[in-house]
Amino acid sequence: MADVTTQLRVNPIACSGHGVCAELLPELVALDEWGYPVIAGDGIVPAGLARTARRAVTDCPALALMLARRGNSEEAQRSARARAGRLGT
Repeated sequence: MADVTTQLRVNPIACSGHGVCAELLPELVALDEWGYPVIAGDGIVPAGLARTARRAVTDCPALALMLARRGNSEEAQRSARARAGRLGT
């Protein structure tokens, strides 16, 4: 069975600096000096914060947050590389 993790990401272009994410999820999101989010570490969401992270994503006024599933297995990595190749990245 593949080991799957969830990673919190922010689209800095879409972000308007409302700060809702930092209010809802201070364990993973801090605000920089201009009020824009900085995701802690690698953005991996601990299982205990998954529900709160989903709420932060859905409540973001600019829809700038997203949760990405990352598989740690070799098969998942091959699949990701194949998708990237089809997209031309």
